[in-house]
Amino acid sequence: MKLNDFKNKLNELEQISFELPNGTKVPAHFHVTEVGNVTKHFIDCGGTIRVEHRVNFQLWEANDYDHRLHPEKLLSIIELSEDKLGLKDEEIEVEYQGDTIGKYGIELNGDTFMLTSLTTDCLAKDKCGIPTEKLKKPLISLTPNSSTCEPGSGCC
Repeated sequence: MKLNDFKNKLNELEQISFELPNGTKVPAHFHVTEVGNVTKHFIDCGGTIRVEHRVNFQLWEANDYDHRLHPEKLLSIIELSEDKLGLKDEEIEVEYQGDTIGKYGIELNGDTFMLTSLTTDCLAKDKCGIPTEKLKKPLISLTPNSSTCEPGSGCC
């Protein structure tokens, strides 16, 4: 989800709700401790230089059970970040503390922001020799003798 889509949805909500990929809700007393502009400048395994830009939210919870972050407050934090950090309409990544800091994508399901699992990938499959699709071969071509075997003939 991109930043502008997130902001538009915040304008429609009375409360903010996040859900982890395992179905667990982020406690309602969470804080957004950071809104950031993250740039990743790297070289992939094929030698291509790449740059990725993301907007980053860090969710945090404490023993402050009376705290509730309202949509209008989060919008004001985002608008300040757009002004001071030059945030653009980029994809959002969310950090949340589990056993370690987890990094998630974000999608909308009704009025709930779903934190989605992210995966790694090889960005240079063509240069690494990794096929883009699984090779499909007929089983018969995998046998040393490509002649068929009749049931009961004793050949298999």
